[in-house]
Amino acid sequence: MLEDKNQERTSLEQLGEFGLIDHLTRHFTLKQQSTVKGIGDDAAVLDFKGKKTVLTTDLLIEGVHFDLSYMPLKHLGYKAVMVNLSDVYAMNATPTQLTVSIAVSNRFPLEALEELYAGIQLACTTYGVDLVGGDTTSSQTGMLISVTALGVALKENIVYRSAAKPNDLLVVSGDLGGAYMGLQVLEREKEVFKVNPGNQPDLEPYSYIVERQLKPEARKDVIELLKQLEVRPTSMIDISDGLSSEILHLCKHSEVGCNLFEDKIPLDPTVISACEEFKIDSTLVALSGGEDYELLFTIDQGDFPKIKGNPNLTVIGHMTEANESAHLVTRDGSKIPLTAQGWNSFQTK
Repeated sequence: MLEDKNQERTSLEQLGEFGLIDHLTRHFTLKQQSTVKGIGDDAAVLDFKGKKTVLTTDLLIEGVHFDLSYMPLKHLGYKAVMVNLSDVYAMNATPTQLTVSIAVSNRFPLEALEELYAGIQLACTTYGVDLVGGDTTSSQTGMLISVTALGVALKENIVYRSAAKPNDLLVVSGDLGGAYMGLQVLEREKEVFKVNPGNQPDLEPYSYIVERQLKPEARKDVIELLKQLEVRPTSMIDISDGLSSEILHLCKHSEVGCNLFEDKIPLDPTVISACEEFKIDSTLVALSGGEDYELLFTIDQGDFPKIKGNPNLTVIGHMTEANESAHLVTRDGSKIPLTAQGWNSFQTK
């Protein structure tokens, strides 16, 4: 709805597939010592010198994962990278390289893809990651983006979902629910725009939550902080599908239960006020909203003094024996079974 209708348009047909790749990647430079050969040959060549390699991939599809009526292409490129880097950090690893493949319909000119790749390049530069490959092809249905990220870690530093123990503390970084409420604001303004195209939305009061939706950040800083504090999580996951879903993943893979305390869930004041405006329960938003890309992890109770009072981290519960299952302990002390109600791309509308 904010698209400039007068922008120049260069048909992708003029460049062809290889010309397009060369054009879009010409400004990317290599930063990682492990990148022996990047774009320009049949395959990239990487040398990690004995470290363990982690690999993750995500597929983003127009109309399912993003809406270009309010998602700027530069932001989309940036976010597509963040989604993957967040998974690497959730393994307590350092992202090093990524590949990007796109499929686009003929409604996208070269200038649109330049914007997309400007966001990808900004993400690579900000997080010190090399773009080393990818593919481009045509699409009959819009835009599709597939990003694969690689990272490295020493074997003893990798953190899985499967090593949480009863009595471990459950900790989350940042605050929750912002991305979901930002999406609600954008969807509302989209509907207003449909009725009155001359109306320009005032998003300033919602700038924090809108940015949480359009331009999330992977929590590299949290991984660095934990290293400085000499805290190694016993298990870890990133929050992409909602807090409740991620807690249940940790419980399942670690074979433990959990008590999550409602009054400990960190919520930004902007999220609380937006929930009141939209008449949505803020706890439900935090549990099921998703796309916050914060880190959720468990630590041994002995490490609590190391993180106590840190503004970036909040203890929100503790793990229990498996037979106690996972529960939300409400503000009045009631225990409610946790259920996974977060994002499900296969759910029937």
